[in-house]
Amino acid sequence: MPASPLGNVRAGPAETSRLPPRDDAPYVEAAWLYYHDGLNQTDIAARMQISRASVVNYLNEARSRGWVRVHLDSDVFRGHRLAAELCAAYGLAGALVVPDDPTDTGSGARVTRAAADWLPRLLEPGDTLGVSWGATVYQMAQQVPNHPISDLTVIQLLGSRPAALGFAAETCTAMLAQRLGGQCINLHVPLLLSSKELRDALCAEAVVAAQLEALATCNKTVLACGTCDADAHIVRSGILDAASIATYREAGAEGVICARLIDGAGRPVVAAIEDRMIGVSLNQMRGKDMALLVAAGPGRALPAHAAIMGGFVTHLATSTRLAQDLLEMV
Repeated sequence: MPASPLGNVRAGPAETSRLPPRDDAPYVEAAWLYYHDGLNQTDIAARMQISRASVVNYLNEARSRGWVRVHLDSDVFRGHRLAAELCAAYGLAGALVVPDDPTDTGSGARVTRAAADWLPRLLEPGDTLGVSWGATVYQMAQQVPNHPISDLTVIQLLGSRPAALGFAAETCTAMLAQRLGGQCINLHVPLLLSSKELRDALCAEAVVAAQLEALATCNKTVLACGTCDADAHIVRSGILDAASIATYREAGAEGVICARLIDGAGRPVVAAIEDRMIGVSLNQMRGKDMALLVAAGPGRALPAHAAIMGGFVTHLATSTRLAQDLLEMV
């Protein structure tokens, strides 16, 4: 499909590509009998004349391929007592709190899954959704259901960065656009340039200027707020080194939004590299109709608090422990 001057691509629902090949019929049959007809695994094994272990494998495979999706109504978690307390304490328009998983080693999988189910319900036809980056946003994007929203535009909020970690900004944006049937606008420039002069010259190019103008118009955002420790995403991706982030942490930095540092009150902590960066500014991230912060994993309470205090958040998806930590900070 040809691209427009902005590099827009209409990422409609890939219905044909999701159809299973005929030799996968047993997976489809097992999934239908279990999820639609309500048979248990033993009954399915007898019906299909296979072992119960095979039924388990078929059901797992059907889910891993995305043919079956178990949906939990986000209203249940929005009605959690802690969700109501967060909204009251921080003036949030909405909060979703899921129970902590005692077996989770830090991925925050339950939170990203719940946020993925919630996000389509926060969007309306005609919206422009700005997308941050990082492991949390990537994990959430992977789990968003195929839910086309008419006249939706999905925009990459910051330039690209080589991502051996597997969650580049353009990947997060393109995946969400595909799942939501939206028009995708990727920002086809590096996040960090070698000099301010090169950065300014690139921003002056007509196609880049148009993309930057487009990202400034998004009325809704989905984001994570990173940490400022030595293992932070901003360090692992090579934007700052461990010594630099330690210096900025001593200067008050507590969170990272779209590769820009903020202090505990959500105020900018200006890094020396900022005049070489291409992407959304912190001022452009404030005052949105909807801004969903996905706060998952250890050490995320302080960054989440900073992001909320800075006016970057209207809706919060998090876990019980983080919700309790946030309430103790009020």
